[in-house]
Amino acid sequence: MTKVFNINGVCIPGRHYMIDLTSKLKDIKKMVDDGQYFTINRARQYGKTTTLRALAEYLRNEYLVISLDFQKMSFLDFENESAFVNGLAREIHKKICRMTAIPDEISHRLYKLSEEKTSCVRMSEIFDCFSEWCERSASPIVLMIDEVDTATNNQVFLDFLSQLRAAYLDRDATPAFHSVILAGVYDIRNIRQKLRPEEEHKINSPWNIAAKFRVNMSFSAEEIAGMLMEYEADYSTGMNIKETSELIYAHTSGYPYLVSSLCKYIDEEIAGTEYFPGKREAWTLEGFMEAEKLLVNENNTLFQSLIGKLTDYPGLRQVLYELLFKGKPIPYVPQNQYIDVASMFGFIKNWQGTAVISNKIFETVLYNLFISEEFSGNKMYDAGVQEKNQFLIGGHLNVRRILEKFVETFDYLYGDADEAFLEDAGRRYFMLFLKPVINGIGNCYVEPETRNRERMDLVISYRGEQFIIEIKIWRGNAYNERGEQQLSDYLDYFHLKKGYMLSFNFNKKKTVGVKEVVLGDKLLIEAVV
Repeated sequence: MTKVFNINGVCIPGRHYMIDLTSKLKDIKKMVDDGQYFTINRARQYGKTTTLRALAEYLRNEYLVISLDFQKMSFLDFENESAFVNGLAREIHKKICRMTAIPDEISHRLYKLSEEKTSCVRMSEIFDCFSEWCERSASPIVLMIDEVDTATNNQVFLDFLSQLRAAYLDRDATPAFHSVILAGVYDIRNIRQKLRPEEEHKINSPWNIAAKFRVNMSFSAEEIAGMLMEYEADYSTGMNIKETSELIYAHTSGYPYLVSSLCKYIDEEIAGTEYFPGKREAWTLEGFMEAEKLLVNENNTLFQSLIGKLTDYPGLRQVLYELLFKGKPIPYVPQNQYIDVASMFGFIKNWQGTAVISNKIFETVLYNLFISEEFSGNKMYDAGVQEKNQFLIGGHLNVRRILEKFVETFDYLYGDADEAFLEDAGRRYFMLFLKPVINGIGNCYVEPETRNRERMDLVISYRGEQFIIEIKIWRGNAYNERGEQQLSDYLDYFHLKKGYMLSFNFNKKKTVGVKEVVLGDKLLIEAVV
């Protein structure tokens, strides 16, 4: 069977290219060996289900693993306590009916509970069954529940978690599961985000006993390289595996869905096209940039979830907007609701005490969203649309001409604007001007480590070529010279000899226009508005 990169559902060894999960499984097993109760809560499409299935196999020689998925229980199973007990017993019985190590009495009790249709079945009955089972089992029992936060009746869900907690805490006196693993987007500490406001009084904070889950579920560059080595053994593309894996990691921060999506696009969508006729041509920097362009323009469920959270939490939307366009630092304070929510859903992370967007792809999606909301009636965007044809020469992007025309247009429209306007709107207006020029063919993103109130570096990719533009606020000649040197160093990183600089200058005596600056072996094109 030919392997493929998988972005839908569980990854299966033998069918899909996967990273080696061994090191992650070892770390999780340590928590199981210690008898811990914990939640694997990660963002959507973060490999939770794949990890749980691999973990169940990894543990089976030492433990009896009961692995459930709440998504397989119907809507009616969560209607009331009795229905929940019926549904839970049914799912467990289906799991154990082929196991030889299950006492007949336990199997019979679970079957009876699954078939009992009266309204008097109580949650305590199934927990009594669990306790007897744990006492009689030859191996310690580990309970795993995937999609634990999909329960539709929140009170039943909370009652179940509350009794699960009580049984776990009392396990020294009464036999109980050796370890409990819950998986979902929401940590049980954050389950209040799942409830409607009028239901928050149902939260019983003492059951928040879960141990902190510290296993890194993202893919490292080394793990990505291991997956690509397996692919390369099948196809012999000649790719530089180290450089390619580091490039993928640099743009995704190891977010599993994004990693697999880029690889899948390169393998299945880019290879075989006019510019990339084979896999050898596709697995290059140019092929990667094409794949990323396709991905960021995709309306997948992950991006829909990201954008949906901005609607649900307007405060989050505002701070991300200021972070992206104004370089305003946002302290990472997990007690803040929008920081907590965005972190839980994988959209931001803690970087040296500051909240930053998790990866370049999410940043690009957000930039595109915010800019698109300003298209209608924006004069800079309209100017970009009208002038776009003059910026292409022989299929190549003429960035110098883009800067010249932007300076001319911006000075005409906003030359008398005050300092506050230039500082807040300048970078956004350049991206509005640029968007229609590269739209559909090129892509751009901001290097996050360079973004602050004074400076950000914009990387444009267009038909396999890359262009670096430093956009900054003018702070005097000395600061400008430092910026030139920083840009020169950054060009070395991208192996480029030509770079571009766009300065928003508040000095009334400034000279507006574009000039060339030679710095060592680099040519810098500087534009001043």
